[in-house]
Amino acid sequence: MIFVPLSFAVSLFLLAFLVRLLLQGRESLGSNHLFVLLVALYVAQTVLVGLRWGYGVTAILPILSLFASLVPPLTYLAFRDLAREEGNGLSARDWPHLMPTLVLAVLLVVWRDLIDLLIIGEFLGYGMRLAWLARLGTDGLVASRLDGSLRSHRSLVLAALTLMSSALTDIGISFDMAFGGGRHSAAVVSAATTVILLLLGIAAVVAGAEEGAGGEEEASPADEVRAYSPTPEVSGADGEVAAGLDRLIRERRLYADAGLNLGKLARRMGLPARAVSHAVNRVHGMSVSQYVNNFRIAEACRLLAETDMPVTRIVFEAGFMTKSNFNREFLRVTGTNPTRWRGEKAAAICADQPPK
Repeated sequence: MIFVPLSFAVSLFLLAFLVRLLLQGRESLGSNHLFVLLVALYVAQTVLVGLRWGYGVTAILPILSLFASLVPPLTYLAFRDLAREEGNGLSARDWPHLMPTLVLAVLLVVWRDLIDLLIIGEFLGYGMRLAWLARLGTDGLVASRLDGSLRSHRSLVLAALTLMSSALTDIGISFDMAFGGGRHSAAVVSAATTVILLLLGIAAVVAGAEEGAGGEEEASPADEVRAYSPTPEVSGADGEVAAGLDRLIRERRLYADAGLNLGKLARRMGLPARAVSHAVNRVHGMSVSQYVNNFRIAEACRLLAETDMPVTRIVFEAGFMTKSNFNREFLRVTGTNPTRWRGEKAAAICADQPPK
């Protein structure tokens, strides 16, 4: 019977994820290219892990180490793009992130004993940088689609925890090598690396799929949505920004843009993204994604009440990209699901009709 390492199966899963990102990238070329590159790296790494620990191919160890050194910085740079107001991708200023790989290439020739220590420090350091990035919450991911910013933030947290867990796993393996003769190291390395790459791949695919893309189109004014009660101690500047944002979203129907993100809103307002999110947080007491999704749910409720349009179409008409995000936000705002809401609304209208 042919032996197939688990990492090969994981590489097939990651390859399917990669195809998904590439298909999504056809509509917005370049918007998620770092995540595409990242998942491709994970696919290659899982194949190398299978060859090394499944079939004992030791000749690929230098390549395995070099690829491993690329995982943390590229993971960080991909998620960092979600937190940038302008520009995406790599630039000349990002060259310091290649230093660990360059140093490792030198160590492969002059001092291999330090390679494991370098990789442990790299995974731990970049994991902590991702955790620091995650502290800003969903509003910190200005380039992530507001429809899926919560999923992007969860993916960011998952990536941070996975990188740090990988470092701790490597430390445990080092202790096993030093004090236990490395009896369990091969199995632990193979299993841990495979699981880590799978988790990182899931995080990258989810975040890459939620990266905002697409242009902003002019549209006709929208119906009014319910007003929010301002929270205490709101400054006049925050109130002005929030009022201007209310007008902009209603008059231009910006919520209908499924690729809308905080960066786009901030550019429309001519303000820094931080100022817009701060105003929404203080005035409405919620994140920008929740704020915009409230407009979308209000539009969905109007369509449910006034038309016979199927829910599957209303999802996209209201500005959502996926039905799962729509259902989650609809439940948050209304406390029920769309089908039940429509039935209750119809029943209420019938009850108000005078008998004939």
